[in-house]
Amino acid sequence: MSFLGSGTPKSNEDIKTALLQQVQQEAAMNNARALIGKINENCFDACVTAPGSSLSSKENSCMSSCMDKYINMWNVVSRSYMHRMNEERKKMGGDVAGLSL
Repeated sequence: MSFLGSGTPKSNEDIKTALLQQVQQEAAMNNARALIGKINENCFDACVTAPGSSLSSKENSCMSSCMDKYINMWNVVSRSYMHRMNEERKKMGGDVAGLSL
């Protein structure tokens, strides 16, 4: 048996579950960073025509609308991707317990 920080012995299954959760959390953080980067890149380019020290009300409104659309699109794509992954795993007889949004 192995130990994971708490001083309590962990089974191989517990270790596997903990590692999988950690990888999923890191993947979620990387996805969030990528989303923020794409929003900054695409929305800023589309909305801010003359960069200055602050955003005009028109630029601010455009950024807000663009961000909302981008996040909604990201969510639709993510749900579709996860659904497809779950379907593929089911076809292959794999475990899909940890793959839901």
